Amino acid sequence: MVVFQAALINELEKLYKKKKVLVAILLSLAVIVIGQLLIVGVRSGFGLRGTGSVEFSMLVLSVVVNTVLPLFTALVTIDSFSGEFTQNSMRITLTRPVSRFKIYTAKITAISIFILGALLILLIFSLLAGFIFNTNSATFDSLGRTVFSYLVSLVPLIVLALGIVLLTNIFKSGIAVFFVSILLFLAFKVLGVLFSQYSSLFLTTQLQWYNLFLVNSFPIIKIVRQFLIMLGSGIMLFTAGFYIFDKKEF
Repeated sequence: MVVFQAALINELEKLYKKKKVLVAILLSLAVIVIGQLLIVGVRSGFGLRGTGSVEFSMLVLSVVVNTVLPLFTALVTIDSFSGEFTQNSMRITLTRPVSRFKIYTAKITAISIFILGALLILLIFSLLAGFIFNTNSATFDSLGRTVFSYLVSLVPLIVLALGIVLLTNIFKSGIAVFFVSILLFLAFKVLGVLFSQYSSLFLTTQLQWYNLFLVNSFPIIKIVRQFLIMLGSGIMLFTAGFYIFDKKEF
């Protein structure tokens, strides 16, 4: 456990020093600022209500979970694997007295922490912006649902990261992984529309998992089924990615 903690701290330090993390935070905050300015402009220009204090946070989540977060999850994941492959820094990492499984797991854990941190930052600042610029009161129930929606969004984003990790171990070039990831993402979007009856199997639809927690009837069967699909997908992607990573020659 001590060895794994050391490997995890090392991976977190690598992420902390990379500019992509800072850019991700700034771009996420820009989404909040632009969104709030648009709402204020609509309200003042057309006399419309706009969104409530908590509703604004959900609006931000619905935007970033399909754009900013998948994009930077891909960039950080590619940099953590393909970046070290091309720079040959992975050899240095493997010379340490740490098993490949612990290194692989530490990298994925660090990426997951990055995603969670991005979600929490978005949650905090979107709530602050909502309460400052929107006078509509929020109930504890709506606030709790909003916080929970942000937290559960971590699950499909981790599955997305595991899929990209698998691609980084298949393709040598980080650029190739990035474009293949975008093409697959768009393909899943289209397939989710064309085959709506099977949409729950596609990752792009799973990113909307948080919507199930906003329904008053709380469809527990759908929630559990969707979670099991993501869990199964995550286990298969993790296993396949590690198998290739373990067999790689550096």
